[in-house]
Amino acid sequence: MKKIIHLKYVFILLTVFSTYSCGKNIDNENASSSKPKLTDNESIFLDTLQYRTFKYFWNELNFENGLVKDRSTDYSPASIAATGFAIPIWAIGVEHNWITRKQASDVTLNLLNFLINSEQSESETASGFKGFYYHFLDMKTGKRMWNCELSTIDTAWLLAGLRFASQYFNQENETEIKIRELIEQVTIRVDWTWATLPDTGFYKNTVSLGWDPKNGFSDYGWTGYNESLFLYVIAAGSDYENVSTAYNQWLSKYKWENPYEGLEHVAFPPLFGHQYSHFFIDFRGIADDYMQKKRIDYFENSKRATLVQQKYAIENPLNWIGYDSLTWGLTACDGPGSDNNFDDKKFNHYAARGTSGPNNVHDDDGTIAPTAAGGSIAFAPEIVIPTLINLKEKYGNEGLWGKYGFTDAFNPTVNWYDKDYLGIDQAAIIIMIENYRTGLVWNYTMKDSVIKKGLKKLGFVNKN
Repeated sequence: MKKIIHLKYVFILLTVFSTYSCGKNIDNENASSSKPKLTDNESIFLDTLQYRTFKYFWNELNFENGLVKDRSTDYSPASIAATGFAIPIWAIGVEHNWITRKQASDVTLNLLNFLINSEQSESETASGFKGFYYHFLDMKTGKRMWNCELSTIDTAWLLAGLRFASQYFNQENETEIKIRELIEQVTIRVDWTWATLPDTGFYKNTVSLGWDPKNGFSDYGWTGYNESLFLYVIAAGSDYENVSTAYNQWLSKYKWENPYEGLEHVAFPPLFGHQYSHFFIDFRGIADDYMQKKRIDYFENSKRATLVQQKYAIENPLNWIGYDSLTWGLTACDGPGSDNNFDDKKFNHYAARGTSGPNNVHDDDGTIAPTAAGGSIAFAPEIVIPTLINLKEKYGNEGLWGKYGFTDAFNPTVNWYDKDYLGIDQAAIIIMIENYRTGLVWNYTMKDSVIKKGLKKLGFVNKN
């Protein structure tokens, strides 16, 4: 159990492989101007799903230091990524009147006090080093757990939540003023230059995946299309001097695929890679140099990736039980494991399952994760909402639905249902539903000067 989350990054390592106007400022032009039209039943369902999912981030929380569990088990440490995602989720709770603004600001300040005072050193038991944080921390002490890596991407998700908070907590009371002050301190002390790989090899000049006290830096860097698009935005906005070289390396490893007519896109088989950066950045109508040439934006790219997964489930080339137009979704998630193997069917535990079409399938073992669809609701609500409702109605009573909404995953072929909820996967559901319905997280994040500066430095410009 200690290393299961790292498999997501193993997959990334193995798979690395419209006219726009210039000169405009990237402002909050793309925010939702009106709420989507939903039926009463759809609204009630989404309300219920968001509320139950929110409770994960309020119940699986150490209020004293703001850390949030990686998963809903007694033994679970905190995940620094789940903690970063929790920050806007607490704000969602405020907007829905599930908690008060004071409760949300108090826990956010508690988190910031922990971050600013936690040990940053080369010690194997520190909380972080050079401004970065370890992937997993002890829920009580905040110390490194499981000999995990100092994670550049998970630190980026922490910063994402904090940059949102710097705009959301905009009142002139003592708590919110202090929140804004500490966020700036935490942001500027991250040393992106230190985390840059040398000017040699396949991953030259890119940000390393991670570092640990015994082995130093991972030899792998963030290249090719995946969830770490946001990492380069926040690094660029934080005056990372090497960002132009690193980002050009990142773009150079993209893989453009055309699995179905009209659905060509930059490929990354698991859907989380098409979702996480969109929790915070509204990519509608803005594009970097690569996407300008393809005449689409990253939002459209994610929509196409989502539609491809539904088409793949309808075709169901591997003949898994349950796959259809309302039962689909491959991403990084738990699974049945090898104890359920039979005949020629092999099943994984935690794995980064995915497909970008029938010719690019990774670890599809019949396991479906509700977060795959839920995290794509803003891209393709016309297929996602019916899918989520179907998953609850058809499989909810079998074990897919509980106190925090959807459990992490299920596999109809072997009648397996996960008992755990995973923080990062729950976050995709509640944040993207909120962005779809109100644009809340987008609206505040897109106002942030660091985010706007980062997008501009990476060459993002507005669409005509």
